[in-house]
Amino acid sequence: MSISGFFSTVGRRWRPILLAAVVIPLLLLSFYTWLALHWNYSDGNRSGTLQKFSRKGWLCKTYEGELWQSVVTNVAPTIWLFSVRDEAVARSLDTLVGREVRLHYTEHRGVPTDCFGETPYFVDGVTVVRE
Repeated sequence: MSISGFFSTVGRRWRPILLAAVVIPLLLLSFYTWLALHWNYSDGNRSGTLQKFSRKGWLCKTYEGELWQSVVTNVAPTIWLFSVRDEAVARSLDTLVGREVRLHYTEHRGVPTDCFGETPYFVDGVTVVRE
């Protein structure tokens, strides 16, 4: 048997194994990402003043915001960072900067990349508290 015949025989035998070694981890990562984005750890509401809302990122552009939560006057506020994946909610929030709002969110822990949002908190609903 010649050397080229040997390599073509070995190549035919190893091709399915190499293909499976690449495809199976990609499928598992895709399933894990889907599960992390669709199965929430917690959900709830937060209210405060919408301090900042922007679209940012080098490669993956995401909507990110800051909610200023102040319980008592003259006490340092808590800044809550959140992400938005829904375009309609993002358009609503963009017009409400500086106003008091109530945000509904879901928390998704373990999302493997920042391309879906920089925080684990994804806002999916907004209500204006004061007109």
